[in-house]
Amino acid sequence: MPIIKKLKDILFKLIFVPLSVIIALVALSTAVLIYIFVNSLSRAPMAPVGYALSFYTLVVLTLFLVFNLKKVYAKVKKRLLKNHLINRFFSDAEFKTKVSLAFTFGVNLIYGGVNILSGIINPSAWFFILAAYYIILAFMRFILLRYFRKIGVGESVVAEHKRAGLCGIIMLLLNLMLVAALLMIIYKNKGYEYNGILIYIMAAYTFFITIQSIINFIKYRKQKSPVMFATKVISLSAALVSMLALETAMLAQFGAGDTSEFRRIIISITGGLVVITELIMSVYLIIHSVTEIKKLKNKVRLK
Repeated sequence: MPIIKKLKDILFKLIFVPLSVIIALVALSTAVLIYIFVNSLSRAPMAPVGYALSFYTLVVLTLFLVFNLKKVYAKVKKRLLKNHLINRFFSDAEFKTKVSLAFTFGVNLIYGGVNILSGIINPSAWFFILAAYYIILAFMRFILLRYFRKIGVGESVVAEHKRAGLCGIIMLLLNLMLVAALLMIIYKNKGYEYNGILIYIMAAYTFFITIQSIINFIKYRKQKSPVMFATKVISLSAALVSMLALETAMLAQFGAGDTSEFRRIIISITGGLVVITELIMSVYLIIHSVTEIKKLKNKVRLK
């Protein structure tokens, strides 16, 4: 349709702009943000315009880097691959998964510990709910990491399905923590806060891990190893929650003119979608694992 084609062309021109325009946008956005924060104008009526400009700049800059740094990335990667461990990280999917699991396990434990400490210093159910969420997330990653180290991929399909099914069950508990956190955000006005430029750093990081998680989820969707797939499901689950956390922080930072009712509606919609998505993924892991184990056992009986 002509109208849709025109809209697509306009959108394309708006997000894929020349490098000179991007440089100008970065300079202008930086100057505007510095002016807002230095003069404590974060709640001023015109502040949202500056925030919108900086967000637009972040989007076009990210897209430019994604589509234009492939050659640079290829050259850097070629040099890095000369290192044995780095080469193994990029070429060995199982080793890469182990490293990622170990790193995220440590990060989740730190987050859990920090929230427990925050809950003790400033008594609030909010911190303990977050602590429970991150500790459960760390536990899931621990049992998968332990499986990789003790048994390994491809050694026992039944054992892998059992571990994936267990992760699905734990994800149901994790979903309860997420629902509790959502209720605290909606009715107790709790949420994440990233002050100043930190919110843009967190936004860039959250977008990156979400895109990466979606790519890995699609890539390993038909992976023969259930535990490998389970790790990608967990990563996607954590990324979706990070997106929700970023939304609450952005509403707190940039939604000065928004009513509490509007904030509740927006968070309820996106939070509900995240909860439903997580529920579907956890139930899928459980049902798929049980079904596959039954099939494998039936094959053994027939033999």
